[in-house]
Amino acid sequence: MRIAVLDYDAGQSQFVYEALTAAGHDCHVFAEGRALIHRMQREAFDLVMLDWNIVDIPGDAALAWIRNNVDSNLPVLFMTSRTRAPDAFYALNAGADDYVIKPIAAPQLLARVTSLLRRTCRQEAAATSYQFGEYLFDIQEGKLFRHGTCLPVTRKEFQLSLLLFRNLARPLSRAQIRAAVWKQLTDIPTRTLDTHISTVRVKLDLRPENGYCIVPIYGYGYRLDKLDPPAMGSS
Repeated sequence: MRIAVLDYDAGQSQFVYEALTAAGHDCHVFAEGRALIHRMQREAFDLVMLDWNIVDIPGDAALAWIRNNVDSNLPVLFMTSRTRAPDAFYALNAGADDYVIKPIAAPQLLARVTSLLRRTCRQEAAATSYQFGEYLFDIQEGKLFRHGTCLPVTRKEFQLSLLLFRNLARPLSRAQIRAAVWKQLTDIPTRTLDTHISTVRVKLDLRPENGYCIVPIYGYGYRLDKLDPPAMGSS
């Protein structure tokens, strides 16, 4: 899983990085809140860990931005040296999913992370469908409908389409797409991914005339945009 860690303490960040990567997670460490927010505007994460005492943007402000701008199901774990009960109550009431106090041993940290990720997976698994405008994704049947008509997509095309729509207007790197759709980070030919993107564009009719556009991002990946309808009377 892709995990973002915001912590000003280099030693603590290294400890968390080593613990998470040893458990098989893809860990990204940030020392500044602005850097974290900038990356989250471009990439998706499966979990975010926040410290409170950050120089530029404190953890509670970063949490507020996440809850206002990112998927509400994204789990957020506060890991801080603040031990006062009011601080924990404040963070949890503001939208944090868990609150742990430093120092914490690696096994306990991994147990908290695993619990949050498992909870999120259960919530997603419980969803039977997703609706995005005229597109309906039937999760249980693995079928995709547009205006009530079932589209002839393969399983991989279904997963890729859902990934794009669930990250609407957010760039997805090739590594993210490979991990989410093919369940691996490497060994997927570039042409394979590009061909699937092209096929999804055609089968779902994702063209500007229909209000959508898959945008290639050179050297990075792709982004699905929903376009504003043309103004009335415009030529």
